[in-house]
Amino acid sequence: MAKHKLTFDEEYDFQLIGICSSHSDYRLCWSINNSLSIGLNKEEDYSVIEKKQGEHLHSFYSYYDEEEHIEYYLIKNLSNNYQRLIPEKDQIDYFLVIKNNYVREINDILNQLKQIEVILTAFIFEPDELKSKSNLVF
Repeated sequence: MAKHKLTFDEEYDFQLIGICSSHSDYRLCWSINNSLSIGLNKEEDYSVIEKKQGEHLHSFYSYYDEEEHIEYYLIKNLSNNYQRLIPEKDQIDYFLVIKNNYVREINDILNQLKQIEVILTAFIFEPDELKSKSNLVF
């Protein structure tokens, strides 16, 4: 009998901005909300389960723009037990994930973020260049 292997190709159809900030997640979230005129709200922590390290929880905020149908997610890179969501980007403190963005220019969003006082710097990443990109699929 022949064996068949079923594989799924994940789609990483979102925009990703890495943010460096030494401030708390709620302070950063408040600043981003004011700057981008959005309403990120605290959600249940984002859980990642790994074989070796077990479960780790990352602070998680979300907002859905009903007019432009854009989804925003702010995720803390460092978990409650000091594990990284994206280990290869250990210098990044937070990730802003933007889905279904067909209206706003990503570089305009980046420039607005860089103007926020509590943000040291921000970078645009292509999700496909990250080894741990599957941790950002939810």
